Amino acid sequence: MFELPVWQVSLNVRAARANGSPNAVATFGLLLTIFGCIARGGGRDAFAVGLYITSAYWFTASTSFRQPGRDHRALASDTFAGIAPSAAPGFILAQFAGMLAAVWLARWLWPPS
Repeated sequence: MFELPVWQVSLNVRAARANGSPNAVATFGLLLTIFGCIARGGGRDAFAVGLYITSAYWFTASTSFRQPGRDHRALASDTFAGIAPSAAPGFILAQFAGMLAAVWLARWLWPPS
C-alpha cells in the first residue's frame, strides 16, 4: 500500500447500474438517521450514525462506503476500492436520488416547526 504513487486515477470500472440502488438505499438510510437524530435531539448522533454505518455494511451491496464524500477519493485510488471516472456519475446520481427521498420522508415524518 505504501509503495503506491500518491497521484493516480482509478481504472476499476464498476457497474453503476448494479450498484445504483444499494447506494441510493445506503444514502437514504444514513440521511434519515441523521435527520431523525436532529429532530429528536438528545446528543446520540454519533452513536446512531455509527450503528447505521455498521448495519449498512451488512445489508447493502455498497457496504455503505460509497457515499458522496468518499467518491472523489475513490476516483483517485487505483486499488480494489477505486471507481473509474466513467462510472462515478452513476454512483453520484443514485446517491442524489437517495438524498431526495430521505429529505422528502424526513419532512413528512418531522415537519419543520
